[in-house]
Amino acid sequence: MDLVDKLAQERWLTGKEFKTLLITENENLRAKLFQTAQQVALANFGNKIYIRGLIEFTNHCQRDCLYCGLRCSNKHLERYRLTNEAILSCCQAGYALGFRTFVLQGGEDRYYSDDVMCRLVAAMRTAFPDCAITLSLGERSFQSYKRLFEAGANRYLLRHETADALHYSRLHPPSYSLAARMECLYALKAIGYQVGTGFMVGSPYQLTDYFLDDLEFIKTLNPAMVGIGPFLPNKDTPFRHQKPGSLEDTIRLLAILRLMLPKALIPATTALATLHPMGRQYGILAGANVVMPNLSPLEAREKYTLYDGIVHTGAEAAESLKLLNSQLNSFGYELTVDRGDYQG
Repeated sequence: MDLVDKLAQERWLTGKEFKTLLITENENLRAKLFQTAQQVALANFGNKIYIRGLIEFTNHCQRDCLYCGLRCSNKHLERYRLTNEAILSCCQAGYALGFRTFVLQGGEDRYYSDDVMCRLVAAMRTAFPDCAITLSLGERSFQSYKRLFEAGANRYLLRHETADALHYSRLHPPSYSLAARMECLYALKAIGYQVGTGFMVGSPYQLTDYFLDDLEFIKTLNPAMVGIGPFLPNKDTPFRHQKPGSLEDTIRLLAILRLMLPKALIPATTALATLHPMGRQYGILAGANVVMPNLSPLEAREKYTLYDGIVHTGAEAAESLKLLNSQLNSFGYELTVDRGDYQG
């Protein structure tokens, strides 16, 4: 039995075995990894790709993460907040297009207190009772997460970024800790959210062995969703001169995650599409089953600059959903109008 078969049978690999899958130059083993991951995704989801309507509603952020263009030290970024009316309008436009999941993503913006955020979530829940509401707002208190859940949120995305404490400390200011991030993820699970986490691939100071920590943490957390993407530099951050993450490493890890978590919801991320014109396709063929077209107003998308070169138009824009579906059809997949709840 080779390593791919072993992992596909939900048998845990040793660190050395995982590392072999990550760095192997054996083309047969590499091809089998991708083929098996795709087969597992097809067995669980068919050729259906779920769509999530992304709404980047604020680019204000109190945090100062060294890799992120939204960091509070970035004085070159024009800041914005969408009004509640604008957010609901984005949802209405998305609903008409067939979206049944909306993802509210923003920096850790002090303006959005629990009261303010709960009113927004409750308004969305009232207006779109049949839709899933996903939040990606960063670290908050247990009570805050609980109030948002009770207001109508279903899912929460919070990438741990790296599961190695030393590496985490080299990507963030000293006041931030990996332990606090992990505590938030376990709190979200305890409350009842469908929880998503994930990590960057190729971030500065990252060692191959760190991925083993990421995989071990994800196995323990057992999230409903896992989002990984290549590190991409932003010109207004301390990592502006660092090289981007590797497409090959990203899709290998994506395939490994699919075999580890057969029923998880795994996106082919915007970062993949930004890194390579065929990035989204490669991700889906490696086992991804979610795409997240952008429902934000175009002027907001241009200011939500996590990294340089982010895709804003074409198949990434919600207006071009038909084009996106056509692209998926070209290699045997299709978009589905479905909430796509986790069934694990």
